[in-house]
Amino acid sequence: MTRPLSNPTRRELLRRGVALGLSQPALSGLGGLGLSLAAMGPAAAANTGGYKALVCVFLPGGNDAYNTLLATDSSSWAAYSAARETSDEGIALAAPGTPAQAGSLHARLGGVLPISPINAQGRTLAVHPVLGAVRDLFAAQRLAFIANVGPLSGPTTKTAYLAGTAPRPPKLFSHNDQVSVWQSFSAEGTTRGWGGLMADRVLSANTQSMFTSISVSGNAVWLSGQGARPYQLAPTGAIHIGGSDGTVYGSATVRERMVALMRNTRVDSVLHREHAAVVGRSVDADVLLSGALPGAGAGPWGTSGLSEGQVDPKLQFLDPETNTLMPNPLAAQLQAVARMIAARSTLGMARQVFFVTLPGFDTHDLQPSRHTRLLAQLAHGLKYFDTVTTAMGVDDFVTTFTASDFGRTLAANGDGSDHGWGGHHLVMGGAVKGGDIYGRIPAYGLSDGKGGFNSADQLQGGALLPTTSTEAYAATMGKWFGLSDSELLSVLPGLSAWNNSQRNLGFMAA
Repeated sequence: MTRPLSNPTRRELLRRGVALGLSQPALSGLGGLGLSLAAMGPAAAANTGGYKALVCVFLPGGNDAYNTLLATDSSSWAAYSAARETSDEGIALAAPGTPAQAGSLHARLGGVLPISPINAQGRTLAVHPVLGAVRDLFAAQRLAFIANVGPLSGPTTKTAYLAGTAPRPPKLFSHNDQVSVWQSFSAEGTTRGWGGLMADRVLSANTQSMFTSISVSGNAVWLSGQGARPYQLAPTGAIHIGGSDGTVYGSATVRERMVALMRNTRVDSVLHREHAAVVGRSVDADVLLSGALPGAGAGPWGTSGLSEGQVDPKLQFLDPETNTLMPNPLAAQLQAVARMIAARSTLGMARQVFFVTLPGFDTHDLQPSRHTRLLAQLAHGLKYFDTVTTAMGVDDFVTTFTASDFGRTLAANGDGSDHGWGGHHLVMGGAVKGGDIYGRIPAYGLSDGKGGFNSADQLQGGALLPTTSTEAYAATMGKWFGLSDSELLSVLPGLSAWNNSQRNLGFMAA
């Protein structure tokens, strides 16, 4: 007989608390908050055999999908060129086969790079000229594109949207809210994301459950669940209290006494007890990682023998504007992810979710230089990570995907573009059925001169009306991660608005 959660025994409280990454002393000191956390239901019995990880690469600001994956058939290219201008001041890319020439950055890069999907849907397609590494991963069937993804409250047509009869996600076109909607399906202020809720279902499979949800880029609601609590990792490794040498003001004793004070509280309040618990968790994690996390130069993710302060050449990308090698912060974050994955056996991990970012995609102006540089960093980071996970022998068990606030408008606003809705995304890994486009490639229309476009897929300014739901995007990866259909509906309640054939996009191997 299952004991009601409202009246758990002390043994049950401790067992559930450990599943949340809390130590027994921490549980004892947490009082009411500790009891409420520990009394949460145990993780559902997801399929957690072997090891699997999801890595979210978030592109804050709203990636311009129109200049990432492009339709190049004659009618599409005519509409694209008309809306984006092909002059040196415009934001249009050069047509496939155009040689590099003097002029704007786009002109110097030459034409977009054609790709050959398994199912081209009767279209011809290409990627931005700096996405050569992405094109190669796509050709090797290690990467797929998911077309026109975005938050949807249910199947929506342009006619219904314009008439106001179709349900809409909250606060469209708002950065903060759409970041939250993409990560949690709710507007800004929500506290649980779908990555964390998936992590809830697998917590019990991990010996050190505090390392189930990991961010290498600050706070992210995507990682937070009911029981899963994000652990923040620096690109260089664990975040220490005091110096990396284990001292404060050069003294190990000072650090020891400081930590002791921070672990305890003399004030009996929820806030003080929770602060002490968080500090204790951080200190415990630091101790665990110090013995488990391999060094930056200790594996295929890095270069050994570097002098102090020297940038690892593996973490440098070629800046397309200056033609010089520069540090790539995305690659540095992915190096930390690789090192954590390398420690999976030592830490007893079966399932993990990771979060990294590449900021700067709000390209209202200076888009040619800004977007080109960002995509070069993205391409380098993805190629670096694929090479590393392959060398580690874990590429079949690690799936990396992109997400962003929204896409952008087809119409230019000078040398930039405005907030849109749907966008194209990339999924990479050995378990991805790569070399193809999943979801319907949108039709490009011509402007009506009043801000509208004569395509059923385009709204004001040429913003894409999504045809693939973010829930289906998440559910397809969640199924691979080990969640059952019922668990997916619990984590992604909006999935119920779609029929069974629309809930799995088919880009993941079983």
